[in-house]
Amino acid sequence: MRPRVYIAAFILFATICHKGISQAVYAIKGKVTDATTGDPIPFANIGIRGQLAGTTTSFDGVYQLTFTPPADSVVVTYVGYTGRSKAIAPGLKEQVIDIQLSPGTTLLREVKILAGENPAYAIMRKIMARKKANNPDELTAYEYEAYNKIQIDIDNLSKGFRSRKPVKKMTHILDKFDEVKGENGETIIPIFISESVSDVFYRRDPQKKKEVINKTKVSGVGLTDGSMVSQLVGSTFQQYNFYNNWLNILQKDFVSPISDNWRLYYEYYLADSIANGSGYDYQIDFEPRQKQDLAFSGSMWVDSETFALTQIDVSVGKEANLNYIDRIKIQQSYELSEDEKNWLPRKTRVMIDVDEPTPQAAGMLLKFYSAQSKYKTDAPRESRFYDTAIELKEDYLDHDSAFWMKSRPEGLSPSEKLTFELIDSLKALPVVKTYTEILNVFVNGYKRIDKWNIDLGPYLFLYANNKVEGHRFRLGFRTDPGFSKKWIFSGYGAYGTRDGEFKYGGGLDYIISRKPWTMAGISYSKDLERLGLTAETIGPSTIFGALSRFGAFRRPYWQEDVSAYLKREVVKGLTGSVQVRHRTFDPLFPFTYRTNPTAGDDSPVKSAFDITEVNFEARLAQKETFLLNDNERISMGTGNSPAFTLRYTHGFKRLLGGDFNYNKFSFNIRQSFRAGVIGRTYYNVTFGYIPSTLPYPLLYTPLGNESLFYVENAYNLMRYFEFISDRYFALRMEHNFEGFILNRIPAIRRLKLRMLATGRLFYGSLRNANQSLTTTTDESGQKILTFSPLNDKPYVELGYGIDNIFRTGRVDFIHRLTYLDNPNVTPFAVKISFWFKL
Repeated sequence: MRPRVYIAAFILFATICHKGISQAVYAIKGKVTDATTGDPIPFANIGIRGQLAGTTTSFDGVYQLTFTPPADSVVVTYVGYTGRSKAIAPGLKEQVIDIQLSPGTTLLREVKILAGENPAYAIMRKIMARKKANNPDELTAYEYEAYNKIQIDIDNLSKGFRSRKPVKKMTHILDKFDEVKGENGETIIPIFISESVSDVFYRRDPQKKKEVINKTKVSGVGLTDGSMVSQLVGSTFQQYNFYNNWLNILQKDFVSPISDNWRLYYEYYLADSIANGSGYDYQIDFEPRQKQDLAFSGSMWVDSETFALTQIDVSVGKEANLNYIDRIKIQQSYELSEDEKNWLPRKTRVMIDVDEPTPQAAGMLLKFYSAQSKYKTDAPRESRFYDTAIELKEDYLDHDSAFWMKSRPEGLSPSEKLTFELIDSLKALPVVKTYTEILNVFVNGYKRIDKWNIDLGPYLFLYANNKVEGHRFRLGFRTDPGFSKKWIFSGYGAYGTRDGEFKYGGGLDYIISRKPWTMAGISYSKDLERLGLTAETIGPSTIFGALSRFGAFRRPYWQEDVSAYLKREVVKGLTGSVQVRHRTFDPLFPFTYRTNPTAGDDSPVKSAFDITEVNFEARLAQKETFLLNDNERISMGTGNSPAFTLRYTHGFKRLLGGDFNYNKFSFNIRQSFRAGVIGRTYYNVTFGYIPSTLPYPLLYTPLGNESLFYVENAYNLMRYFEFISDRYFALRMEHNFEGFILNRIPAIRRLKLRMLATGRLFYGSLRNANQSLTTTTDESGQKILTFSPLNDKPYVELGYGIDNIFRTGRVDFIHRLTYLDNPNVTPFAVKISFWFKL
């Protein structure tokens, strides 16, 4: 019996040992990345084939998973990507398995809708109820440290692209990037990479935000670590708050999945609940009801107690009503504040995949990464502290490698390290230099001559052709910061082949202070101008200013213009300026005016005059953001807020030969704002009053348009010089429905057309004294071109149109509703225009 006992004991011991061995824990860790961009893929699902073990990747794409053998392979799946598995090496207790996923057509999981309410809706209502409380912008104040990284890559390096002669000269650089692309990755060439470290400050009442950029490191083709680039790579332009109803990305409005109108734009699915510390999160998947809408597909994770966002991963596909963009992806993670009251953004990653214009062309990837840390909440600073929205530390370029190693939340990827190493070699290639110079000329309008520290241009004004000058040739220059960071010299010369006359001008500007921005200058010019086309009527459009030199050139006149100005930002958002100006008016068209209006027809007449005036202007735009670009101050817009401009002009008779005493007043309001679900509205309103008696060239002339093209700041069915006023109200409006209407029509929504509506109104009057000042014949008895004053009704035109025709075209259908009995009036017209819009 005893041998049997020994045998049984041995079998029992062996079984226990085998069981213990088979229950040994094995571990796999690694990183999941996008095969096309190299970026980490957060929140991806990781599992072992045939087992229940599973996990998800962190925000940085990292995972760690334990399992018990036998195990065949690790499986990775995620919405928007083609799933992939990779074999597990047998016998290894610890191993690293990195996996690259390729973008695919994987959609949200199939969900069976049963009777009753969608279970996601109950959670969505709780999210909406707590939305304001969870919004970080509703805190009294907050501040944090930010690390930002921006990268621009060239992708889609097809054989056809690589075989091009200019690209072959970069073969040695392409080979190095091939080495770091990974097992299943695609080769990408980074052409720009930047890092910045800054402090960000925010207060709610009054709502203000400020960023102090401490350090920047910029390396890129065609770009330097200049002050403007260093401001752009900070946190100010990388803000993505999903608690807002709309997210402005690339100047387009995208509706948030937790917008107040969530049910109008999205379908929702309660996908899962997962552990999150001591509690758990709801995972809600969502997708647009209309694929053409500017809305997101993706997933969000919501805290089960506070119903605040803890993670979100969204994307926009190629089907959206968006041009030149293949894909947009935004991923964001949140962490509890130190007092555990608020979930605050911790890391954000954005990827924008620019579409390739042809199958053989290369594409472009724009990638942004931001990490926030060391939050302080509810401790607002004085209001004046926030007046400068973006501020660069004086030593922002002083740093070393040790500083960046300490400041980075995560290390650079092999591709990013290689970029910093090879970018100088890439910039030195002659072919790259050539393309860089061409791009700079296209963007800036000037060609920089480093040897002389000047810029030649602007190139839009190099040539024009009109009936007065014939072929007009013009060349100008300005000094660059290499010449001086305080003094700016500029000048131009022009010549017309038909009139045989030289035109010229020059100016000198001096930057008194950059904080607050204060500038002064003087200028002189002698040139041919067109009546009614002033800087006020033309607006900021350089293209329209250049095109106005072409064509018939109606009512031209010679002008000598001498002016001096002082401009200063008084407080945040309020800029004041004063200008002293003397100019002459010598018409080349039939024109005279009575110098003694009380004498009636017996009054002497003149055709030329001089004016001396002083102009005062105050502009209030509280939410306007400015960037300093070398010696320029560039506005980045006012967001959804209005801008107010008040102008007063006083003319002095006999001062420097001035012929008139006069006063002019004008007040302008302009704003672009989101009009809820129906699109975006822009309006421009001007009130003007001229209580003085003046020849009509000194009164207000609304800009007409008799061309085939639609002009944004003109009355498009009003004839040139049709109306003159000394008291007026001018309104221009445009509403862009985007895809709100046409996205919902099955037959045409794939065309990505956009509908718009326009309106123009001009109402004014002309006092008898001003009307009688103008004669109907000149000194030789020749009939003079005159104008029509408005009566008791306004000029009105309304229009509607289709935008985004073949991605660039626009057609406007415009109806003129009043003053149809005026001579040569067109009551209806179709106007075309071309725009580069996303």
